[in-house]
Amino acid sequence: MPTDSRTIGRLPIFYLAYLALGIIWGTNFLYMKWAAQLITPSQIVFLRVLFGFFPVLIYAILQQQIRRSHLKSAHHFLVMSLLATTLYFYCFAQGTALLNSGIAGALSGLIPIFSAMTATLFLREEKLSRLKMLGILVGFAGVLIIARPWSTEDSIINIYGVLFMMLGSLSVGISFIYAKKFLTGKQISPAALTSYQMLFALLSMTLITDLEGVAQIQSDEKALIGLVFGLGILGTGAAYILYYIIVNNLGAITASSVTYIPPIVALFIGFFIAGEIIVLADWLGMAIILIGVYILRLGTK
Repeated sequence: MPTDSRTIGRLPIFYLAYLALGIIWGTNFLYMKWAAQLITPSQIVFLRVLFGFFPVLIYAILQQQIRRSHLKSAHHFLVMSLLATTLYFYCFAQGTALLNSGIAGALSGLIPIFSAMTATLFLREEKLSRLKMLGILVGFAGVLIIARPWSTEDSIINIYGVLFMMLGSLSVGISFIYAKKFLTGKQISPAALTSYQMLFALLSMTLITDLEGVAQIQSDEKALIGLVFGLGILGTGAAYILYYIIVNNLGAITASSVTYIPPIVALFIGFFIAGEIIVLADWLGMAIILIGVYILRLGTK
């Protein structure tokens, strides 16, 4: 936590940034849903990375955090680009294309659950306590309530969409562990690391993305603005910058708790703005996932 008087006097601003970040991340799913009606998930990821990369890079340069010496860790940046950007963004774009945006957003609350699971599996210092196990089980109970695989009626929940959201959350969780094992202690700031991984992701997506038909996004001004500005510049680039500011001024633990906000925001937007069909079980499932995350945090104290 910050201690100098000037920073303490600005705490309300940082908490507003905290709230803004949660809202921004919560709206990303609606932008992906709009775009998915016109272009492919791969094209969504390409444009998201393209427009999100430059704000982060400019921020890292202005903060003088880019170093030539970092190039010797380029192979780690490549792996991070796959785990924390390409695969993560693709799975969330594909999952959102198959689900209501609110449901996809609710399932994004699984990221801390998978982070805890992978940390327990791959880091010796991370012990599986009873509270952690309970938190993981409660979180997955929430997923089951949302997916409702036992239902025999026609359901709006696409099980493949749920699996894509879970895979995306797992990918991010593994990236945290990879960064801790191979990049901790290398004196690379989060902004610089994000710049490098997004650069590698942009290069790889440029090589593998079929851009045929990508211009269709221009046929819907709402979807175009949502993708370029909402998802790319604001929802990716500016969001990362806000996160760094929050970590530096409120601490990593407080910053990580922002993950409680996007699932709630996404469900509210999906129901009240997009007019999506979201039933009581979906709200309950989201709440249970967040309870699982809360239990996990208790288990890590």
